[in-house]
Amino acid sequence: MMRSSIHLILRSGRNLVPEFSGRFSFLVSSRRLSTSILTPEKGVIPPELLSKQGVVTPDRTYGKYDDLVTRVTNFHNEDKGLMVLAGDVFDVPIRKDIIHRVVRWQLAKRQQGTHSTKTISEVSGTGKKPYKQKGLGRARHGTLRGPQFRHGATMHGPKPRSHAIKLQKKLLVFEDLEVPSHKTKNIVNYVSQMENTKKLLVVDGGPIDEKLKLATQNLHYVNVLPSIGLNVYSILQHDTLVMSRDAVNRIVTRMHTPINR
Repeated sequence: MMRSSIHLILRSGRNLVPEFSGRFSFLVSSRRLSTSILTPEKGVIPPELLSKQGVVTPDRTYGKYDDLVTRVTNFHNEDKGLMVLAGDVFDVPIRKDIIHRVVRWQLAKRQQGTHSTKTISEVSGTGKKPYKQKGLGRARHGTLRGPQFRHGATMHGPKPRSHAIKLQKKLLVFEDLEVPSHKTKNIVNYVSQMENTKKLLVVDGGPIDEKLKLATQNLHYVNVLPSIGLNVYSILQHDTLVMSRDAVNRIVTRMHTPINR
């Protein structure tokens, strides 16, 4: 239905009213899905298109977190009404850096990492010195399994390994960061219960509790900071970030506070 309508518009485009001709030409040129803002201006979407045709997308800036409305259909192109798409999910700004990281992560995880070459200790052959050190006028060699000989070893070749890369940090929000005592074993038990946690950064809202400070000072993989000291470099050095509710509220307040220079 949509394709035949487009061909009809293209054949009779000169006879269209200028107002609707521009809208239809925009639909043909962009080939977008049937999406539009939830509360379009009056007259932007022709009423006859809402039931039989896709909703024409007005010329607007994307990534503004606007709610969208789309036509619902099926394999038979039957009209099943309209559906609202949440703007904070379907109209978010495009982050090319995040897309790049996800593609790299996906392609790296796809590699098996089973490539392998033999080192000098893995190559078959004798370890006997091929000839004496002096008197023959030849180069000095201690083995025939070296990389300079045929069927010898491969130096610095690939070995089986994982090509996976870490994509994102893990964030945990606690009600508070109170610990029963200053014993280090309490923190060790807590960290062991967290999945895939090797380095932990704990952020509290106000001054760090003395018990928590004593319990973590002997652990090189656990660091504690107040919310005022949270920074990008510290976050990147850890794979798991634990924040108290108070710390989250203070960070949000700080991010919403304008900077006066």
